[in-house]
Amino acid sequence: MVSLCLRYTRNEEDAIEVLHNGFLKVFKNIHTYDAAKATLYTWIRKIMVNTAIDFIRAKSKFTVVELEKAEEPNIEADAVQRLSTRELLQLVRQLSPATQTVFNLYVVEGYNHREIATMVGISEGTSKWHLSEARKQLQKLLNKVAPIK
Repeated sequence: MVSLCLRYTRNEEDAIEVLHNGFLKVFKNIHTYDAAKATLYTWIRKIMVNTAIDFIRAKSKFTVVELEKAEEPNIEADAVQRLSTRELLQLVRQLSPATQTVFNLYVVEGYNHREIATMVGISEGTSKWHLSEARKQLQKLLNKVAPIK
């Protein structure tokens, strides 16, 4: 769960705060857990993601931009493979909190734009814009740290 919290925050202190708040919610609401609906891990993971979103919402503002169709920047798979997981996490952490959140929810967690919009309180178009922006920024950052030879 620590790695999940680290993906959504800027530093380890914030990640630990999200982790603590998340587990506090787990302990307060354990009586609502229903094993027929999800595994305990899945239930806790969802609480942690929602806690991270709440944390980000409290700390920053989401940029509201309407976008129906975004140009997909090309990120070379080879550039990504040359970096360690830790290096990739550091690049993602350089994104603005809102853009980082949408990127994580879409790419890592597998939510679609409609689900992200509902969770975060933005429009689907804004979610698409943040994902497009994340990819553009990551492409630039990747070219700096792992240029193609």
